[in-house]
Amino acid sequence: MDSSLGILEGADILIDDDCISGVGHGLEAGDAEIIDAAGTIIIPGLINAHIHTWQTGLRGIAGNWTSVDYHKNIHRGIAMSYTPEATYLGNLIGAWGQINAGTTTIMDWCHVNATPEHTDGAIDGLEESGIRALFAHGTVKPEQKEGEKHFSEIPHPRSEIERLRKGRLSNTEALITLGMAILGPENSTKEVMLHDFALAREFGLVSSSHTWNRKNRVVKEGFYPIAEAGLLGPDHNIVHGNYLVDDELKMLIDHGVSVTATPTVEIQSAKADPLCGRVKKLGDKVSLGSDTDVFVASDMFHVMRFALQFQHAIDCREEANDNMPIEKLATSPYEALEWATIAGARALQMEDKIGSITPGKKADLVFLKMDDLCLQPIHDPVNTVVLFADRSSVSAVMIDGNFAKTAGEMTGPASAIARKQSDLNAAVQKVFELAGYDHLAR
Repeated sequence: MDSSLGILEGADILIDDDCISGVGHGLEAGDAEIIDAAGTIIIPGLINAHIHTWQTGLRGIAGNWTSVDYHKNIHRGIAMSYTPEATYLGNLIGAWGQINAGTTTIMDWCHVNATPEHTDGAIDGLEESGIRALFAHGTVKPEQKEGEKHFSEIPHPRSEIERLRKGRLSNTEALITLGMAILGPENSTKEVMLHDFALAREFGLVSSSHTWNRKNRVVKEGFYPIAEAGLLGPDHNIVHGNYLVDDELKMLIDHGVSVTATPTVEIQSAKADPLCGRVKKLGDKVSLGSDTDVFVASDMFHVMRFALQFQHAIDCREEANDNMPIEKLATSPYEALEWATIAGARALQMEDKIGSITPGKKADLVFLKMDDLCLQPIHDPVNTVVLFADRSSVSAVMIDGNFAKTAGEMTGPASAIARKQSDLNAAVQKVFELAGYDHLAR
């Protein structure tokens, strides 16, 4: 993903501590440890730019749900009974699952933070996993009760952002850094929206908001008031945006706002197409996210492939003439790999650290075994990675210069991982009981 280096065959990668210090052929390594990576394709660690990792424990419960079902059953239901323990375990198992499948960095869009204990549990899980993450602190969305404000009228809690920014997430060079998952124009009043953007800007944080532009949007003017206030820029990320009109989407991109598409989930109940192609036509690149395990697997190989193939369908639909075949595809596998790597790095404002195998960047690498029965023979490595590889192809994963997976196995003891998986299942069953939720009856 570094255009100045291109795609190299039989090259060396020199790693010094946590960073890549050299890429090329015949590098002098001195007394460095030699890792024989012959027979592998090495790619930058995949970046999942939007995932609700805490929902790992709810994996697969929403296979036949619409978005209306999701908000009713999750946000106004199960989430209100979620415990700090279930949050910690969901983030731990979810992050391990991401690493196992070749993702080295996530934007953990955590909106189950009913208490500081939930927040700390979520961060504990991320830190224990060894993943690189932007922890985007979000807020809960309960059913409005008589005499209480609707969540759209409640500003993002300054006290929590200040506690985290000046406390355990103060180090911007750490594996886990702080961001804000804010309500935005879809889900907050104009006053709250302006407050939240200003709070993120004050603390120098990346902010991210779910965006649709459906008829039930709270701030009908959308992002224009934020732009007029001078608070809109590359430090904001929008997710989805399927119903955005061209003028507003162009305005956002012109201000440097990044766009994250989550096609595997968006297609579940959205009537409009993912934004991959529309953003491209406006001169930018989307990043990709898996969104939530309640609907579908958070495997970035699957997300990347689905995003490309669905965009092919859109391209063909737009170019079709008298139902004759089109002569050239408008979107390439290389672009899809960009969406899942360097574009994701930009969305997290980490483009100077990750997203490509470039000297000076962090040593976040994924090794794919070339002798995999599902990959051989390999004629084009990019096509192989995007169109054929999956989590079973991942033989090793390195994050910050340390191996988190080697020889096809996670580096942590299998017994410890199994125990945490069992703990997560028990914690979620307790949540179901507290919520009075019978998932088998749905």
